[in-house]
Amino acid sequence: MAAILNNPVNPIIPWLGGKRRLADRLIPLMPQHECYVELFCGGAALYFLRPVPASVEVLNDINGELVNLYRIVQHHPEEFVRQFKWALSSRQVFKWLQQQPVEPLTDIQRAARFFYLQHHAFGGKVAGQSFGTATTAPSVNLLRIEESLSAAHLRLAAGTTVENLPWYDCLARYDRSHTFFYADPPYWETEGYGVPFSWDQYERLSDAMRTCRGKVMLSINDHPAIRDCFDGLVFHEVGIKYSVANNQAAPKESGELVITNYQPEVMGGLF
Repeated sequence: MAAILNNPVNPIIPWLGGKRRLADRLIPLMPQHECYVELFCGGAALYFLRPVPASVEVLNDINGELVNLYRIVQHHPEEFVRQFKWALSSRQVFKWLQQQPVEPLTDIQRAARFFYLQHHAFGGKVAGQSFGTATTAPSVNLLRIEESLSAAHLRLAAGTTVENLPWYDCLARYDRSHTFFYADPPYWETEGYGVPFSWDQYERLSDAMRTCRGKVMLSINDHPAIRDCFDGLVFHEVGIKYSVANNQAAPKESGELVITNYQPEVMGGLF
């Protein structure tokens, strides 16, 4: 890993099941590595919040709109910010953008549309979005986008590769003994991610963790079927409160598993 510590960067979009609140417990479990790969990057909370970047870093996701956003922030931040010069946080604008076809848009316009929808959608959902409301703080300050994205741009532009591959193709491409993969796939029997993820994908991921040359850390919901599927690997239990399912009720604690194909060096007091 790189020897120079950098200041952590805030993720640029909210994301369903994002790991921002678990970062301080997940990052210490990461092994030494030279290549860091997120197979299902989503909001990429761990990538942005890691204080020590790796020599080689890769963000991968199957969602083409998300990948386009990262590439635009990486290469065209000024043009991206310009899209929000006269923007308003509005339920009506949110609905208009939901209905807008993406085919006629430029890549920069597509990225701005996706960014706006993601920041205004309740719970960071990607599919089945509804306009989120809050009474304590705005969901996003559209007047300060340039300020909030500048650090993320520098982080992405420092040499990160952004891929748009199926997770198994990405793993095969970067699988080396010095590679660390972080996997945060859609959770079993949950919705709102916008992509299908059938049971055979978890079985394939379990097989990959047992046979690949690199080290893998997986975040997943604690479910009996998941425990059976990944039996024999190293399990760590953690609980976190989510409020996506019901925006009227108090947040409920969800049991989660962190599963690794290695024994972490740092364990004491994390969970």
